Amino acid sequence: MFVDVQQLAEYRYRAVREVLGGSPIGEVAARYGTSRQTLHSWRRRFEQEGMPGLLDRSRRPRNSPTRLSAEAEAEICQLRRQHPRWGARRISHELARRGPEQAPSRATVHRVLSRNGLVRAQEQEHPRQYRRWRREAPMHLWQMDLVGGVPLADGRECKMVTGIDDHSRFVVIASVVPVPSARAVCSAFTAAMRRYGVPFEVLTDNGKQFTGRHTRPQPVEVLFERICRENGITQRLTKPRSPTTTGKIERFHRILREEFLDHVVPFASLAAAQEAVDGWVHAYNHSRPHQALSMATPVSLFRPHAPARIDDVQPEQAAREGGLAMDVVEPPVLPPHGTAVEFEVRVPPSGEITLVTGRQRVGIHQALAGRTLTVWANHRSVHFRLDGHLVTTVPSRLRPEDIAYLTMRYGARPAGPEPAPAALPRARSGKAMLAAGEPVEVDRRVQRDGTVCLASGRHQVGFALAGRTITLRLDGHLMHAIADNALMGTWPCPVSADRLGQIHGARTAASPLPPPPLPAGAIRAQRKVHASGRIMVAGQFIKLGPRHVGKIVTVIIEDTHFRILHGEDELAVRPRKNPRPITRLYVKGTGTQKKRQGSPDDKAPRKS
Repeated sequence: MFVDVQQLAEYRYRAVREVLGGSPIGEVAARYGTSRQTLHSWRRRFEQEGMPGLLDRSRRPRNSPTRLSAEAEAEICQLRRQHPRWGARRISHELARRGPEQAPSRATVHRVLSRNGLVRAQEQEHPRQYRRWRREAPMHLWQMDLVGGVPLADGRECKMVTGIDDHSRFVVIASVVPVPSARAVCSAFTAAMRRYGVPFEVLTDNGKQFTGRHTRPQPVEVLFERICRENGITQRLTKPRSPTTTGKIERFHRILREEFLDHVVPFASLAAAQEAVDGWVHAYNHSRPHQALSMATPVSLFRPHAPARIDDVQPEQAAREGGLAMDVVEPPVLPPHGTAVEFEVRVPPSGEITLVTGRQRVGIHQALAGRTLTVWANHRSVHFRLDGHLVTTVPSRLRPEDIAYLTMRYGARPAGPEPAPAALPRARSGKAMLAAGEPVEVDRRVQRDGTVCLASGRHQVGFALAGRTITLRLDGHLMHAIADNALMGTWPCPVSADRLGQIHGARTAASPLPPPPLPAGAIRAQRKVHASGRIMVAGQFIKLGPRHVGKIVTVIIEDTHFRILHGEDELAVRPRKNPRPITRLYVKGTGTQKKRQGSPDDKAPRKS
């Protein structure tokens, strides 16, 4: 409700006069609907400034250290005027790329644009929600289509043959053609394959340039379908009247119109139009950040295959010679038989990676969904790595022809040395083959009760290793536990030698057995009990209780346990959880430590 400023000042003046006249300040405050503190403030301001002191004052802070500078606000407005289609997210991203200083957030940029009248009010739409999908690696799938709207000075309107990589949004085809004939479409398609390699699949609509399925009186095979068949490309068609299936290429057409075609004048010739389109497409691929890619550029995610050589044969000549028009003569170079290959795959949300359908499928933890793994594969082992670190190793079920398939699908390349010990060799029946006395290694996580799961059973390895991932080395006679490259314990092997190859995750042992963490014998160290009732030895906290605060205790350090003594009395025995060396044996000072005052020995060790 609007209140006149002068009336508000007179209202406060009447309350102040009653207080100055001797009325109790509590009664006056209750009668005027305010607090005692506010009434005191009105009286003080009236005594110092008179009636002007009863007017409302500005509540604006004296300084705003986080306020956006005028120069930055002007730069945001200038970018918006220069690029009317840039939103707050794009402007924030561009400012972050320009300088190392902290760029304004998306919300800050939006407030600046709204404050300066640079945001057009529009009705909020609530479109249908479609299920998004994307192939896990580049060159898996190309989407192709035709689009019009390229004007020429002579009055003609040309078409464009367009193609986009489904994974990276990299534009692989952008060819201006005067007539969208089947020959023009196939010429653009084969030119793209010469440059980037052969894709695994191609997705198009049901246009007559792409398929003859709907030809009457009977279906025929058109030139585009023949090229796909001869080059091992799986052609996929959308359902009729379903443009959302090829949503990525349709979205590219919208960007092409809004950012390029709507702002150009008619071109003098077809060559001039193609040159302008090539320049804009290069900027789209290399400079324009894509919001669906988390503001990355398409070129940063695109990995082309080895380009293939294509014969330029006219259809009439091909018919006479029995060849194919614009056929890819040589496929991508495949690695020799028996060699290893490397390639990248993206972990799907389910965690199930299918390398070859019906032959090799590997389960990865769902925590790695969306991450890109490097795969090293040959006829014996398949290794998965993330940023140079081994994730898992599984036996290979790949045949020589599967290696060629991986090259076509993932762009596999000849691999370097094997990044980890090979998986166990297997016979045709799938049973692992082990030489007599050959040891195997397997990684297991120790449960809270100090046990590990091995060969459908649980085996005790000690509470000291609870929560840690250890390596178990088994030779049919003994089982050794290895952690941090140190031997933590040895037990009789719970698995017979003929069943070692059946253990899940087993691999050949690649290194000799490491030594124990410490030599035999006990070491003594002194510690003062902290105000929290704890001591720390070798980075391990040991709780003794508040009744021992301030005592100087002796810690006897054994191979697997700590024994804490005070004089001749044994206070506690605790398991040793790590093999870190003891660097401090004596303690300085006596007496009880004060509260909230930590000693250097109580600081938690930094994680390496």
